[in-house]
Amino acid sequence: MTNMEEGLLLPKGKDQLEQGKGSGSTSIPTWFSFFEEVKKLGCIAGPMVAVILSQYLLQIVSMMMVGHLGEVALSSTAIAISLAGVTGFSLFLGMASALETLCGQAYGAKQYQKLGLQTYTAIFSLNLVCLPISFIWFYVEDLLIFMGQDPAISHEAGKFTIWLIPALFAYATLQPLIRYFQTQSLVIPMFISSCATLLFHIPLCWVLVFKSGLGNLGGALAISISYWVNAIILGAYMKFSSACSKTRAPISMEVFRGTGEFFSFAVPSAVMICLQTISTLYAIPYGFGAAASTRVSNELGAGNPEGARIATCAAMFLAVTETTIVTTTLFCCRHVFGYLFSNEEEVIDYVRTMAPLACLSVLLDSLQGVLSGVARGCGWQHIGAYINLGAFYLCGIPVAATLAFLVQLRGRGLWIGIQVGAFVQTTLLAFVTTCTNWETQASKARERIFEGSSPVNNGLCH
Repeated sequence: MTNMEEGLLLPKGKDQLEQGKGSGSTSIPTWFSFFEEVKKLGCIAGPMVAVILSQYLLQIVSMMMVGHLGEVALSSTAIAISLAGVTGFSLFLGMASALETLCGQAYGAKQYQKLGLQTYTAIFSLNLVCLPISFIWFYVEDLLIFMGQDPAISHEAGKFTIWLIPALFAYATLQPLIRYFQTQSLVIPMFISSCATLLFHIPLCWVLVFKSGLGNLGGALAISISYWVNAIILGAYMKFSSACSKTRAPISMEVFRGTGEFFSFAVPSAVMICLQTISTLYAIPYGFGAAASTRVSNELGAGNPEGARIATCAAMFLAVTETTIVTTTLFCCRHVFGYLFSNEEEVIDYVRTMAPLACLSVLLDSLQGVLSGVARGCGWQHIGAYINLGAFYLCGIPVAATLAFLVQLRGRGLWIGIQVGAFVQTTLLAFVTTCTNWETQASKARERIFEGSSPVNNGLCH
């Protein structure tokens, strides 16, 4: 083995990490390096935002079309998609984020074969999780009736959810594939695939909802078909493209042996994601967070703590810029936004009233979306999970319940309470990120990759 090969296979020694410390890791990054990092993040974040928006819009387009069938159809579809998101789609979005740590740091360390193996492990693991969730989805109607929901709405929501079950398995396959490409910064194939799928979905949904006789069930079927189309396209690209030749790996027993490590990161990742506001607008900061996770994990895997620190600063700069533009646009369009979902004046007026709270939600989501991406890049998802649990269950939910039911603010009170939880979450994540010791994070990443050890002490504070 040559010296060069040894350098690729062995983790950096203490002298190399010390050299990283002496390269200005505690100083303010130069403007040149900062804006170079902004440029790198932008090249990843732009297509990633389009990818995530395209996936959310598959559900939103279906809900918009079904909404014009009547109030019962809109209500049942909204409930079904929300419930499916909480119990399935958001769960898999979070669990697949474990690959942002595992694959991102492995790619930075040039351990390319691990990317393919870990992606197969994630697909296998998430499809296993689909089985109990599918069982629950079969009984959504009974669950909603038990919770006091209108029987007619419950019946339609239950049927819609059952027709979404194929989409669940597609999503469980799609999300690991997206992380596989994301952590290598191969964003253009995902961008083309997602946009093409959305363009295919719009006429497909229109035909299935209005022309096939399926009604609102056509919206669910369209979502299932479109998710599978996207997954098949990306899977074929991974299999046959020369761009993936280094990171493809043969399927072996390593795929099954890696499930324990995957779930150790996937479960806290899911808690981080599922307790956040998952909406169309949140797709934008989540895209920035995905870019931040990619850059931070790649730099830590490569043993470059200074690069990870600069990537974090640049990502926060992009988040502040993005949220300023989005909140201003949303507030100015508050009088017309409701017409996208319904022609009912009551719905339109309610959307207009909730617009200021939606702007606050966008602000907090933008900041914590990027901070959560940094957390995933570092591999301290369990700390983010504890923060989320405390912020929402100890602060957000009690405040929401008090304002909604005791003070009688109803929907507005629920949203205010959730924003209180989001504010606490963002503040704590910012504090932890500020106190992060990047040299220790780089050392832990290298140990995890080359020795297969899980981090015990995350070295967050100096």
